[in-house]
Amino acid sequence: MARTDGWLMRRLRHLDPILLLLVLALLGISLAVVTSASGQSPARITGHLVNMGIALTLMVAVANVPPHLLSKIGPPLYATGVVLLVGVALFGEIRNGSRRWLDFGVMAFQPSELLKLALPLMLAWYFQRNEAVLRAKHFLVAGALLLVPFALILRQPDLGTALMIGASGFYLLFFAGLPWKVILGGGALAAASLPVVWHFLHDYQQRRVLTLLDPTADPLGDGYHIIQSTIAIGSGGLFGKGWMAGTQNQLDFIPERTTDFVFAVFGEEFGYVGAILLVALYLAVIARGLVIAGRAPTQFGRLMAATLSLNLFTYVFVNMGMVSGILPVVGVPLPLMSYGGTSLVTLLLGMGILMSVATHRQLNKT
Repeated sequence: MARTDGWLMRRLRHLDPILLLLVLALLGISLAVVTSASGQSPARITGHLVNMGIALTLMVAVANVPPHLLSKIGPPLYATGVVLLVGVALFGEIRNGSRRWLDFGVMAFQPSELLKLALPLMLAWYFQRNEAVLRAKHFLVAGALLLVPFALILRQPDLGTALMIGASGFYLLFFAGLPWKVILGGGALAAASLPVVWHFLHDYQQRRVLTLLDPTADPLGDGYHIIQSTIAIGSGGLFGKGWMAGTQNQLDFIPERTTDFVFAVFGEEFGYVGAILLVALYLAVIARGLVIAGRAPTQFGRLMAATLSLNLFTYVFVNMGMVSGILPVVGVPLPLMSYGGTSLVTLLLGMGILMSVATHRQLNKT
């Protein structure tokens, strides 16, 4: 027994206590909200608990892997992800008009989720490997490594995930030292190309942008999601209607209320004050990640910790903006809150990487 206890304690000492408490707090809130949003569905609640258990176990496992070993996973994981994306383009299963899934018989897998970690791992490994001789050509190679999965995911089409992965790659390039003149020039070029990009968007993507400008133009069609979610959030008032007492939720007006629109359920039941506290929790997680990045002794650790932290900010901002009606609906779940096994596993693997960087600092220095 003593031997088992000693082994367990060695595993647990690589969990950053501050980050762990914040993650567990968010998961606890998620369980409460999913319980309400699902109408206390036993299958949904059990599934969510199972997903949490699997994701937390993987987080602990990754936290115990030293960063120098994690960096070596980047290239093969990235190559695997790109091959799977090509497989999606050739043999993928079509759902709701998009080819995003590979069906392996016993399970269906969305390879784009893998790239959310594989891309930053690959780029962080690449920049650490070339840290001493970093030149403009290295940023061009990194840009190409980013462009390949971005283009393959955009082709599915999955604009939301493509933009999130593009943002992840941009953050890592920025922290690696991408010159400001390149950033500003690229931003100006992107803004100038928007009229051209508009014509390449699919019809449903154009409708989502137009719906954002005027949801009432199609209140029972494309505008339904935004109208119902904003009604739910607004009706929550200052302190909310109480847990499992939200009328928009309980009467099934909120669409996708356990997944992409779970924040609408939260806002209706816990109000403005609850929303502020939830945002504060997210900001605390992001701040802790940036502190870990600032203390990391290696280029790989700094790049991964900073990128994962800003990735979380991006996902939270996009989801809350989408549900609140200030951004188009792009199908991005609320991190650590929405129901869904694949996204939860990806997020907690990222938290595990942050904990590895935080707790293996002395080992890296030596």
